[in-house]
Amino acid sequence: MNRFLSTLLLLFFINTISAQSLEVVKIDDEWLSKIEKLAPSEPTVKNVTKKKILVFSKATGFDHWTIPHNIELLKIMAKKSGVFEVHIGFDIEQFEKKNLNKYDAVILNNSNPSGPNRDLFNDLLSQNTSLSDIEIKTKAAIYEQNFMNFIAKGGGLMLLHGAITIQNNSMPFSRLTGGSFDYHPKQQEIHVKEVDSNHPMVQAFKGNGLTHVDEPYFFKNAYSELNFRPLLYMEVDKIEGQKKEVKDEIIYVAWIKKYGKGRVFYTSPSHNAQSLENPELLQFFLDGMQYVVGDLKCDDSPIGKP
Repeated sequence: MNRFLSTLLLLFFINTISAQSLEVVKIDDEWLSKIEKLAPSEPTVKNVTKKKILVFSKATGFDHWTIPHNIELLKIMAKKSGVFEVHIGFDIEQFEKKNLNKYDAVILNNSNPSGPNRDLFNDLLSQNTSLSDIEIKTKAAIYEQNFMNFIAKGGGLMLLHGAITIQNNSMPFSRLTGGSFDYHPKQQEIHVKEVDSNHPMVQAFKGNGLTHVDEPYFFKNAYSELNFRPLLYMEVDKIEGQKKEVKDEIIYVAWIKKYGKGRVFYTSPSHNAQSLENPELLQFFLDGMQYVVGDLKCDDSPIGKP
């Protein structure tokens, strides 16, 4: 009987684990051709000056398997739309003032730092220099400020999924991004819905939202200030495996906001490359890119605390 129960528990565990993860998608000609067909044919805002975007794709912590898929997707969307020129970066030198100034916007492609410090600039310096701990800490703060100044002076920032953790323990940076990562329950099917189906940034979903398998992110720090214009949300009572009691009925999972003269777009969707086979999500990403470079004008006023 004990052996039977043990077998059942083992099977339950295996099924639970498999339910939380999707099979890794191979990047081959077939997949690239599929994404090429699904990507938007034209940008929402046409006849604009081509913008230069840095796609920073280095993670020092959790390494999302979708990082290379996102790179290929963004290259395809840039070429197909004709309004972007993307440059892929992995080195911390990209955050020097002179290098940031080459770009109109930066996309952080799941640039997860390691824990518990969750400081990407500190991690990158530790990996690539022989500086002392004090020198690394000092220089990391300079890189963080360089990046914040770049956005405040008119640059754009788009954060994909786990990139919200980049400077997760920095309250000033949390206010820049709109929040910090707290935790996520297991992967599961989530129906994210539009906050305002008439908003230009969510027109791709046609009022139907998006249903896919993803990690349901919960947030902390500056998130509670709601200093952003929310775009998509999930219903808390539909999420399984919550670790903390949440008073809110909904959690916003995508938003836009101003930061000084610059613009920020965060999208928690998506953790899995399978989600990239939703043309609505690809249009949402492209519209987000046009927003952060200043081409797509829309209401980005913060809703603030109730």
